[in-house]
Amino acid sequence: MIDLSQQVLRTDISGMPLEWIDYQDAVKLYFADHVAYACGSELYRIRGGTCARTGRRSVITVNSIIATIGHHDISRIRDRYVPPLNNQTLFRRDAHLCLYCGERFPASELSRDHVRPLSQGGKDKWTNVVTACKRCNNHKAGRTPEQAGMELLAVPFTPTHAEYIYLKGRRILADQMEFLLAHFPRTSPLHERLRQRAAHA
Repeated sequence: MIDLSQQVLRTDISGMPLEWIDYQDAVKLYFADHVAYACGSELYRIRGGTCARTGRRSVITVNSIIATIGHHDISRIRDRYVPPLNNQTLFRRDAHLCLYCGERFPASELSRDHVRPLSQGGKDKWTNVVTACKRCNNHKAGRTPEQAGMELLAVPFTPTHAEYIYLKGRRILADQMEFLLAHFPRTSPLHERLRQRAAHA
């Protein structure tokens, strides 16, 4: 049975990841002739109406990755792109680990911790926030890790656009993951976090 909830990865014509779309948006792009090429696995085969002249029924095959034509600003701004910060993507960036005690928790038991507290002039930005379990966050309170005698296990970082697309994905397929990984910086901390996650899976 076809799972119509599986997302399609849309890229620009150069292969730069842009966003996740559902099958309906993908079909519209195919129908409007905006798909330059497709790669990855075949996800859907959507059947349309029957042509009165030929008697043939239209079929659109949707792949897991589609490259679309048109003008996109991401390739021009990607070096200074700063994705929006929210807890869901923050927790995924840090692999649902508390970056103080090192334990993995469900999202309901995690919180956003400001390494340099807001009360001490810290900012609510990617490079000053980490995932922390509620117990560690309460213990740290309005102090820096040094003031609280706590060790920060990893340095917070701002995800690139491709990394942010990964963090926003639901149930990413192997071919989509391989494609996204090719766009991560070689020095991205996500490489190691993904390896650790795979080892514990």
